[in-house]
Amino acid sequence: MKKQGFSLIEILVVIAIIGVLATIVIVFLAPARYKARDTKRKSDLTTIGRFLSLGCFSPSTGDGQYDLFEILDDLIAQNPKYASYVPNKNSLKDPKSGTESESNYKYIINGGKCVLYANLENENEKVTLPDISSPTPGGGKGVFQAGLPGINGGTKYYQISN
Repeated sequence: MKKQGFSLIEILVVIAIIGVLATIVIVFLAPARYKARDTKRKSDLTTIGRFLSLGCFSPSTGDGQYDLFEILDDLIAQNPKYASYVPNKNSLKDPKSGTESESNYKYIINGGKCVLYANLENENEKVTLPDISSPTPGGGKGVFQAGLPGINGGTKYYQISN
């Protein structure tokens, strides 16, 4: 009695088919991954942006552009009572490009006006701030389009401003 099995060619054909199907699925799911990371960015900025832009927190070094981690450290140093209200740094960083030392969420303060912003990945994001093309203190809350891609590869940005 002879045992039946699969030949090497049959196994290779099945592996190739699975590889092609996996590639197709990954290609179609990539935009969902971009949208999910952009949703996290918006949520992070909304969470901390309300707090920072209420009175436009002014760091001890004055007006300028800062990474969110620098601002949070300075905020806690100036106001230790807020330490329990500030979310954990590891939960407030860009999901693609944030590191342990840099959030890649940026904060600009200029003359009492401020803006907190992040670069988005999803190029299909609807622009809600058509009158600006760079992060603008006092420019409102929403999505704007810049001329050049940012750290996450997209030209769209989300900002929260007073």
